[in-house]
Amino acid sequence: MAGILVWFWNERFWLPHNVTWADLKSTEESTFPQAEDLYLAIPLAFCIFCIRLFFERFIAKPCALALKIQASGPQKAQHNAILEKVFTSITKHPDEKRLDGLSKQLDWDVRSIQRWFRQRRNQEKPSTLTRFCESMWKFTFNLYIFTYGARYLKKTSWLWNTRQCWYNYPYQQLTPDLHYYYLVELSFYWSLMFSQFTDIKRKDFGIMFLHHLATISLITFSYVNNMVRVGTLVMGLHDMADVLLEAAKMANYSKCQKLCDLLFIVFALVFLIARLGVFPLWILNTTLFESWEIVGPYPSWWVFNLLLVLLQFLHLFWSYLIIKIACKAVCKGKVSKDDRSDIESSSDDEDSVSWTKPSQNPSSNGISSNGMNGYLMGAAVSEEH
Repeated sequence: MAGILVWFWNERFWLPHNVTWADLKSTEESTFPQAEDLYLAIPLAFCIFCIRLFFERFIAKPCALALKIQASGPQKAQHNAILEKVFTSITKHPDEKRLDGLSKQLDWDVRSIQRWFRQRRNQEKPSTLTRFCESMWKFTFNLYIFTYGARYLKKTSWLWNTRQCWYNYPYQQLTPDLHYYYLVELSFYWSLMFSQFTDIKRKDFGIMFLHHLATISLITFSYVNNMVRVGTLVMGLHDMADVLLEAAKMANYSKCQKLCDLLFIVFALVFLIARLGVFPLWILNTTLFESWEIVGPYPSWWVFNLLLVLLQFLHLFWSYLIIKIACKAVCKGKVSKDDRSDIESSSDDEDSVSWTKPSQNPSSNGISSNGMNGYLMGAAVSEEH
């Protein structure tokens, strides 16, 4: 075990040439990031998860009920032992052959059996109340951490001149504000990593799991080798769009159509500009080129940049979803079904919903038939980071 730890913490991997761990040991005069600090993130993640449970039950739920958001879920399918056994043990999406067999066995017409399976699948979807509470928690936390990060960053020199991220690197002091910012962000993503298995299941579960893993790895890497300055820029840039997304989803669940439309338009603009413009031209430019010029590459530098490039590919994927849904809405007058967000993978909702007047009732999957709500649900991105 000792040999594995020595190999893992090899200075030639983590640090630039001629720099050792002893050089970055904290003293009374100077404080540097220490790898053991990150152990605090796990108990803090548990605390954040507990705060979330309290928040959703005692704050978000009363707010949702005050907005007249219903706690009841979709209509339940009538009990049928034979169909239930097929649903739970064989398939949730029976083919034509199985439908014909069940029709003869039960003396039901095929359409009634299809309706039963559709209702049974819908039973497993969370209610709008559950969705609202989850979004309100993410909105509240993201608003807090974005506000904290913005207030901190506006006082730093590297916000205005990214080359400051690399001058005197890696001998850059770790301030208490920066230490707190990093630990809270890392703890939040650890809590999301754990809660993803209990939260609303979405079609992009694998993509989001990869996203959380990449984010945790990026925060960990940048902290251990003291790339915390550029790390704060990455975190601040990503938190910005997440606040708008969750606010738009809350407005959607509350049936505040005009507010939802406005918030989502702003979110889409901020997301596309930040993730496809600012991130590659500002963040990747400084981590790939300015750092190469000032510090030079070393093994963990390559890993860090590889993770940032992976993050950029995820940005492209989600941007594609946003643009795809928007183009369909503009060109065809229709919005495709939720490609990503608040639909479970078992859903078989219609392939599209008409772009009709906002006064119409929401569709059965909780997505309004109005166009912009279709945008929102079709292109919803966690952002999470």
